Amino acid sequence: MIKKFYTPIAIALLAALTACGDGSTGSKEQNAAPAEAQKVENTVSKAETREHRTIKLAYLPITHSLAGFEAAETERLKKETGLDIELVKFGSWTELMDALNTGRVDAAVALVELVMKAREQGIDVYLTSLAHRDGNVIVVGNDIQSVADLKGRTFAIPHRQSSHYILLNEALAKEGVDINDITITELAPPEMPSALASGQIAGYCVAEPFGAKAVSLNIGKVLFNSKDLWPDSICCGLALSGKFLSEHPELASQLVRAVREAGLNLEHDHEHEKELAAKYFKVSKDTLDVSLQWISFDNLEIKKENYDILSEKVKKYGLSENPVPYEDIVKNVE
Repeated sequence: MIKKFYTPIAIALLAALTACGDGSTGSKEQNAAPAEAQKVENTVSKAETREHRTIKLAYLPITHSLAGFEAAETERLKKETGLDIELVKFGSWTELMDALNTGRVDAAVALVELVMKAREQGIDVYLTSLAHRDGNVIVVGNDIQSVADLKGRTFAIPHRQSSHYILLNEALAKEGVDINDITITELAPPEMPSALASGQIAGYCVAEPFGAKAVSLNIGKVLFNSKDLWPDSICCGLALSGKFLSEHPELASQLVRAVREAGLNLEHDHEHEKELAAKYFKVSKDTLDVSLQWISFDNLEIKKENYDILSEKVKKYGLSENPVPYEDIVKNVE
């Protein structure tokens, strides 16, 4: 009787212990499997949802656009980002800004003052980064010894809404010359060196490499470098359309990062910098050697204190009575 009574109890206990053991082991395996599956699913999901879209980046063929060129070329070699930058060339700032303002391009290396004016007029465009630092000079004919010699003469700039117009005013103010004592004309940058050589103009201020061209050909000389007149001056920036920013925030961030990283690449490899420049505009090696000494591509963040100084100069020299505040135009999306 005892044996018969014990056996069922032992069997029951053994079964219970076995069941508990199986349940514990099974729980670990079952928990691990979903975790691994979720990990794989997240990886696949991320790969599938990564956006692949061509970004149209407008530019003028100037050294100020070099970080954009470098970003486009570098990203073509990167398969992991999916960032495809299509460079769209324009012949003037007016054409370039029209394309940006109307959404025909997603982004542009543009004169910051033109982007400010567009934003002031209610156009949905924003600044996300500088495109370069410095890189502007006031070039004059070899007969000009000082700013005072420009009185009664003609001076060329690419656009009145520009850092070049501000730099001219700064140079004149430095030596007490009134802006009304000279004639200001707007010329396409490539025309300026020949206009100086022919005597049509007495000097000019414009994006590079056109100042360096006059110097390397010995038809002109540098009267002022931008950093001597306006330290930490703001000239060209990376501007994005508001529609692109709102609809593709991830791509916008990738683009800004790519341009800033490209700037650092150029800053640390000047031979590559020259090779890249030679691909996008036809100038001599001598001209590039001179031009690239004046420009930098590191530290491309648009700092509020520098933007506020620009705003004051914009008001001072009549470019705008009420420039857009930093918070309403600069988007830090990196």
